[in-house]
Amino acid sequence: MISVKIRDNEPFERAFKRFTKACEKSGLMAEIKRHQHFEKPSEQKKRRINQAKRKMRKLMAELDR
Repeated sequence: MISVKIRDNEPFERAFKRFTKACEKSGLMAEIKRHQHFEKPSEQKKRRINQAKRKMRKLMAELDR
């Protein structure tokens, strides 16, 4: 469970922004979106393959620097 401690004299908006960033960083929002609709196994496989390709491309770009 994600929690954010509110600091002294911190505005609610700033604490809420930190909370939403923590949710995005943990992957919670992506998980919720992924479970909103049923995903066929073939679509799931295609998504994972594309995800792996993007990851490899990113790693190769970092190595080329």
